Amino acid sequence: MARLIHAGRNRTSVMQRSAALSHVDTSHGRVAVEDSGEDSGTGGTPVVFLHGNSSSLEIFEHQRHSPLARGRRLIAVDFPGHGASGNAHDPLRTYTRSGLADVIAELLNCMRIGEAIVVGWSLGGHVGIDLLSRFAGLKGLMIIGTPPVRSGAMAEAFQASAQLGFAGRPELSFEDVTAFARAMIGDPVPPFLPAAIRRTDKRFRDVLFKAARAGAGGDQRHAVETSKVPIAVVNGAADPLVNLDYLDSIAYGNLWDSRCHRLPRAGHAPFWQQPAVFNAVLGRFLDALA
Repeated sequence: MARLIHAGRNRTSVMQRSAALSHVDTSHGRVAVEDSGEDSGTGGTPVVFLHGNSSSLEIFEHQRHSPLARGRRLIAVDFPGHGASGNAHDPLRTYTRSGLADVIAELLNCMRIGEAIVVGWSLGGHVGIDLLSRFAGLKGLMIIGTPPVRSGAMAEAFQASAQLGFAGRPELSFEDVTAFARAMIGDPVPPFLPAAIRRTDKRFRDVLFKAARAGAGGDQRHAVETSKVPIAVVNGAADPLVNLDYLDSIAYGNLWDSRCHRLPRAGHAPFWQQPAVFNAVLGRFLDALA
């Protein structure tokens, strides 16, 4: 049985956060959550932010502390093995794409959230796609830097890149951490991101990529082509990791705005690099769903 544990309002975590944290004990491990509406009673469908591989919920700072939060319940989550969450009880069960989707579905059930909109970046977007079949209350999904991949066909969805190799290495040198952070977010790199990479459970990247290479998980391209859930696709026009033409080639079942968005002057993390432009797009998506 999962348990919700409230942290103090002014608690500061190991990641040096000043906002309140809650911790939810799940069957996978303890999960850290920041919830803007848990005390204020903010109405509307909650918006859940899911970060990428070896990152943390800090990556969504420019959304969590922006006008988007007015009148909306914004929830940001640290995956197990990341940020202020605990490491997984059973890494082989949890540190896969589908395992993380099960974590989020269990978390939302524990928080008594029956409906949600998910905003997923990179790995978080892949987890969001897997939630299409795991969380019946998913009312909308925005994926960022996330090409829906066919089983065993990752090469067609991603750009050949030396930086992409860091994502699956258990051990990373100081230089590797810096290069990985730059590939994710560009320059300048905020201090929290290298700290988040170093904090990530070293077993996480190894298990995640071994499972992906073994073909674990379903066909995500088929999932987005057959789902009737509104899906927004938003990317940086200069993303160094993702094949944007591949994303444009997909016949989405319900593509919001009838197109994939490419935000100028942004790479793999447009919500960080161009927050005003990104937030305007996200705001329109949320308003359309409302």
